[in-house]
Amino acid sequence: MIRFVRFFYNLLFPVVLLLLLPGFLIRMTRRGNYRHKFGQRFGIYSAGVREKIAGTNRVWVHAVSVGEVNIALKLIQSMREADPELGFVLSTTTSTGFKLAVSRKSPWLEPIYNPLDFYPVARRVVSLIRPRCLILVEAEVWPNILWEVRRMGAKAALVNVRLSPRSEKRYRAARWITAPVFNQLNLLCLQEPQDVNRWKSLGLDPAKLVLTGSIKFDDSGTAPRPVRDFRPILDGIGIPKGAPVLLGGSTFEGEEVILAEVYKELRQFHPDLFLILVPRHHERAEAVERKIVEAGLTVMRRTKPFADGKPDVLLVDTTGELAGWYRCATVVFIGKSLCAKGGQNPAEPITAGVPVIFGPHMQNFSTLVRAFLQEGGAIEVNDAEGIRRAVETLLSDPALRAAMVAKAAKCLDIHRGATQRTLDQLQSRIFS
Repeated sequence: MIRFVRFFYNLLFPVVLLLLLPGFLIRMTRRGNYRHKFGQRFGIYSAGVREKIAGTNRVWVHAVSVGEVNIALKLIQSMREADPELGFVLSTTTSTGFKLAVSRKSPWLEPIYNPLDFYPVARRVVSLIRPRCLILVEAEVWPNILWEVRRMGAKAALVNVRLSPRSEKRYRAARWITAPVFNQLNLLCLQEPQDVNRWKSLGLDPAKLVLTGSIKFDDSGTAPRPVRDFRPILDGIGIPKGAPVLLGGSTFEGEEVILAEVYKELRQFHPDLFLILVPRHHERAEAVERKIVEAGLTVMRRTKPFADGKPDVLLVDTTGELAGWYRCATVVFIGKSLCAKGGQNPAEPITAGVPVIFGPHMQNFSTLVRAFLQEGGAIEVNDAEGIRRAVETLLSDPALRAAMVAKAAKCLDIHRGATQRTLDQLQSRIFS
């Protein structure tokens, strides 16, 4: 069966790639910097990179974008502490994820762009790296890379496994393909208790399924990554200490303008209110700035000097700083939940002690969001008016803000220790 699935996949992959390539190139062009190390996507590396990724005792970790890279780095740190002899190749799909990975580059950690899963490319890269094992983070499994790793006799694991309703529906529709692919994995570390039966129903071997919780929501175990204090920047532009701050985190197109209009209304009753916008893709900063200015507000860019007094809005056009900015906020709106679907991580602001509101499209965090709402640890809104009412309520009631954060934090308890549990499973099932 697996031979037929592999033959069918490799017959279909070039066709699908050609169909999707125009849209992929358009997105890369819009985000900029698409030429950077473009050859790595086809398994073409400089001599220096080849030397670094072809070492012995290398673990290949793959993470799609910024969120997954943060999880990967946390797990890599734990693996390295357990075995200082290990080296790591960290592959990522997006330019923002790659930039974050490069910021943590070291003699034992080499970031690369993930190669296309085209059979000749996948086989060449796996033969070059010859990984001790392959660890995939959250959701992205590339069959040819997985098959080649297994063909070489190495083991593979999918950690911090996320199964959105949309993905589950797709996997179920193509179960005859997906089940043989996922069963090539030696281990799947699941986030939620209910995920065990969901994966079983998709044809996965129950012996490979282990409940570990989510590394993303685990604040125990390894020392937390240092978070920069951005309060001096707010002091420098005249934002008083104690002034309320509304922050839009990882926002998508359309959400920044909605937040700007809500902010203008709320300022009538909260004149000291300040707005911080952190777009999910910092490459959109220029377009976002233009729209906010058109809405009648003055904007300061995080990366540019501002000499016109106190701005109305701070636009954070950098990557990897969101956790620090959350600590400056009074209320946080979670992006990709109103004008786009999927949502972003709601646990980070909760960990920073800030209450969250979000739109109806939080599918990527559905279980956690459901728990938040059931316990009264978050507020869901459907439109701009809903945002305005929720923010107004929270700004006017400090006790409610504190209570919401406490209730939401309690929902994260199941994930405490997830990093160590995942590491234990990797050591016993993958590294052994």
